[in-house]
Amino acid sequence: MNIVKFMGVAVLAVALTACSNTDSGEKQTVGTLLGAGLGALAGSQFGGGKGQLAAVAVGALAGAWMGGEAGKSLDKADKAYAQRTAQDALEYNKVNQTASWNNPDSKASGTVTPTRTYQTADGTNCREYETTVVIDGKTEKATGTACRQPDGTWRIAN
Repeated sequence: MNIVKFMGVAVLAVALTACSNTDSGEKQTVGTLLGAGLGALAGSQFGGGKGQLAAVAVGALAGAWMGGEAGKSLDKADKAYAQRTAQDALEYNKVNQTASWNNPDSKASGTVTPTRTYQTADGTNCREYETTVVIDGKTEKATGTACRQPDGTWRIAN
């Protein structure tokens, strides 16, 4: 899993996670923990033995930092806009059809674009996507994969 793919997973994970925290310290903590977990998962994809252990540690640290930054930057309303847009885009948009969100209060914005639709061997519907998030004028772009859950919602698969 490359860093761009990891960022996509982290950004959309934060967006798809319905977080009820309103305190900026809590948002940063949730982002840090989510990022650390995703970073460790990403790191586990590399190497073997002690090398893999080192990759897990580095992934966890990098993920914790990135998740903390995203948690600090995206407020509750931003996450709600991003979550709603991601769910709708993954459910209804055609391949390469972009859905956008914008929070007029925080000026944060983003996009979700499904890029490929497929079905796994067990019949699960999945979609690859590209996403962007713009916070304080800085744009982060990433890619990832989400799969439809039995309840109809979309969940990050990698």
